[in-house]
Amino acid sequence: MKKVLSVLSVATLSLSLLLAGCGSKTEAPQGQTGNAGGTEGAAPAPAATARVGMVTDVGGVNDNSFNQSAWEGLQKLRTDLNLPEGNVNFLQSTSDADYVPNLTQFVKDGWDLTWGIGFLMGDHLKKVADENPNSKLAIIDAEVDAPNVESVLFKEHEGSFLAGVVAAKMSKTKKVGFVGGVEIPVIKRFELGFEAGVKAADPSVEVIKIYTGFFDKPDEGKSAASQIYGQGADIIFHAAGGTGDGVFNEGKNRKSKGEDVWVIGVDKDQSLTFGDDITLTSMVKRVDEAVHRVSKDVIDGKFEGGKIVWLGLAEDGVGLADTSTKNVPADVLKLVDEYKEKIVKGEIKVPAE
Repeated sequence: MKKVLSVLSVATLSLSLLLAGCGSKTEAPQGQTGNAGGTEGAAPAPAATARVGMVTDVGGVNDNSFNQSAWEGLQKLRTDLNLPEGNVNFLQSTSDADYVPNLTQFVKDGWDLTWGIGFLMGDHLKKVADENPNSKLAIIDAEVDAPNVESVLFKEHEGSFLAGVVAAKMSKTKKVGFVGGVEIPVIKRFELGFEAGVKAADPSVEVIKIYTGFFDKPDEGKSAASQIYGQGADIIFHAAGGTGDGVFNEGKNRKSKGEDVWVIGVDKDQSLTFGDDITLTSMVKRVDEAVHRVSKDVIDGKFEGGKIVWLGLAEDGVGLADTSTKNVPADVLKLVDEYKEKIVKGEIKVPAE
């Protein structure tokens, strides 16, 4: 049976995330078999030999988005615990056919924890977990009902609402856009939250939406952005993983020709990758901190298999990047804070489906 965190537990998780604070290796995991014992009351893995593996979705580890953020969380774990370099590793997936083999490779090699990154991996990770009940697994963005899996999900709709408020107040054309990757529940939360924020801040602003169907095709993102900018939008929010790189490319191209356009980044502070000249703000998901915390729990013998963790504005799991102050005026950010407070208090219910 699933164990859902109480409000108090989630708040505790949030605090631990805050206190807790891109790779290019693609070779198969190597090394001796580690601790892959039971999930309840398991002895902690010796810190010097603990091993944590991660399987990316098709966006790849350098997607400038949630796969990369997850990998950065593991790299920080290695640094914090002074683990040998090979004790954190990843396998990249080029299609969904790679999910089960990649997950199974870490599990069969006895890694202490195996991460699956992304909603699309949910059923595949469930299969591996059921077939290997003594293994420990965790997943981002999907809910897997298994006693040896910890699921971490985010209330993307809440953070995206704030991005929508910024877009509505900053748009000069009264048209903004949304570019999604694959139309799955997690991406719908981004879309619905964004549109709700736009309409709350200014009901007269039009939202133009395009789903590309991909998380790993920048050319599709560039094409979608071209269509949306071409219809008069001046701000685009993307939730498309590596496909979103193309949204930035199109925005930069138009900016260089004198067009006053912007992109709102996703998952990470994408101004650090694409620059302040095109990134209006970013809706960040603290995937790195969640991955770091759960992984350290396993090493400390505190793994909580079967638990489902939801992180939203109240838990500081989502929000706007700190660098928003560079391009977003203080009065707009003040309005954002007011909406955030109402959401946290439950005065505003942001649609998620």
